[in-house]
Amino acid sequence: MRRLATYALLALSITSLTACGGSSDTVEKQQELQLQADSYAIDGIERTWHKAASTQDVDLMMSIWAPDATFNIGTETLAGSAQIRDFFAHKAGPFQPGNHWVSDTPAYKVRVTVNGDKGTLYFECHYVDVKTGKVVSVVAADQNVERQNGTWVITSAAAATPTLEP
Repeated sequence: MRRLATYALLALSITSLTACGGSSDTVEKQQELQLQADSYAIDGIERTWHKAASTQDVDLMMSIWAPDATFNIGTETLAGSAQIRDFFAHKAGPFQPGNHWVSDTPAYKVRVTVNGDKGTLYFECHYVDVKTGKVVSVVAADQNVERQNGTWVITSAAAATPTLEP
């Protein structure tokens, strides 16, 4: 609901600026608001990923992937929804029935870029075992994203070694 309200506020702001005229200052403000809205929407992919992993919801995980996406994990390349879904349903640690992990990411390690209808997203997944409270896995995801039919989705991703940044 909060996400919907934010999008509505951004849309209203953009519409208001459009109604004010076509000055270059207004156009620049419109572009900045659109960049902020797109960055927020792309960052939503990370939030959805972690919610899906924490709740073992494969359908939710698949909602952030383009149908023809690719996912590189080590030397293996998964192509398309069926292979990516199979990975999460049967191989990915957070989704395994015996694992009760909570997934989180350090906010300062999320990186988003936007260039029109394309962008990039990098984040880390810190998986914590609910019973022990210990970090059981840390994985990074480096992704290309794209706006398709008005929604930002992952078009290609690679499991990556987390970066060491302060």
